[in-house]
Amino acid sequence: MKSIIVTGGLGFIGSNFIRMLLNENLCDSVLNIDKQTYAGNPENLIEFEKDSRCQFLKADIGDTDKVESAISEFCPTSIINFAAESHVDRSIDTPEPFVETNVLGTLRLLQSSRNYFSQLEEKGKNEFRFLHVSTDEVYGSLEKDDPAFCETTPYAPNSPYSASKAGADHLVRSYHHTFGMPMLTTNCSNNYGPYQFPEKLIPLMILNALEGKNLPIYGDGANIRDWLHVEDHCRGIFTVLEKGRVGETYCIGGDSEKTNLEVVDTICRALDQDRPGNAPHEKLKTFVKDRPGHDQRYAIDFSKIRNELGWEPRYSFAEGMAQTVDWYLNHSEWCENVTTGKYQRERLGV
Repeated sequence: MKSIIVTGGLGFIGSNFIRMLLNENLCDSVLNIDKQTYAGNPENLIEFEKDSRCQFLKADIGDTDKVESAISEFCPTSIINFAAESHVDRSIDTPEPFVETNVLGTLRLLQSSRNYFSQLEEKGKNEFRFLHVSTDEVYGSLEKDDPAFCETTPYAPNSPYSASKAGADHLVRSYHHTFGMPMLTTNCSNNYGPYQFPEKLIPLMILNALEGKNLPIYGDGANIRDWLHVEDHCRGIFTVLEKGRVGETYCIGGDSEKTNLEVVDTICRALDQDRPGNAPHEKLKTFVKDRPGHDQRYAIDFSKIRNELGWEPRYSFAEGMAQTVDWYLNHSEWCENVTTGKYQRERLGV
């Protein structure tokens, strides 16, 4: 019987991962532990509200009493940690919550998991896995001709967000080497796809363009990211969970390097076709003051996961973007509901 605890399962990637698990019958039961912050949206998983396979606990991963009790009662075969403060702009404005959740929260979750692991019988210990989901931003920034990040790239985080994720990565590694826990880590490139909170580039541009609002682009728009469809990422995470070597790190990338300007132009062209009444949408592009310390380029070499575990992305950037734009066009109620709170689609940060 496969039972999986997912932390941060109401967020963008976590909710897509739970949806994959349940729709494809990849586990018997899942417990979603989520603090339900601004980006943790219950509507992301509303179709599973009455599904007996899916349980929910509102809790902070740093709440040791709640988390330890939940782990003990649920008896997971795996714990997958998606829980994180994840937006660079917000980390520039207020770094403290990023350290609280991403470093201290991860530490407390690790300790709770260690306490559970130590009580398992030998068979349970052999089956158990803790998988930590991280980012390529821990590796710093690349110049145009630099080789892509891989598992042996030295850490060089440049923002409070990436520094906090780097700290979490190191703690996960330490719990394997010091305490013998069966840890796995994945570092992914930039995700996009359905259910992404619209503070991130792609959903922000889609929703602003639909309403005829400016499309704010940092600097000259030349910063490069490697874009990974969230469904490909979720498949990669599950592949590592099932086949990955304990104690190892696996980089997961989309093989789709694009400048921010190319991404926005792709969105504008798609909306010109689907919503021609407001065309050309490129007239809405506005260049704004750049983010402090803005990393120039990210790119992932995913040779290890491809060669060892047989994973590679299925979506091309063109296919993934077409699917993503179509999803937002057909889920206007979700978009409206998610932006009715404090966040009104401003670019955050300085």
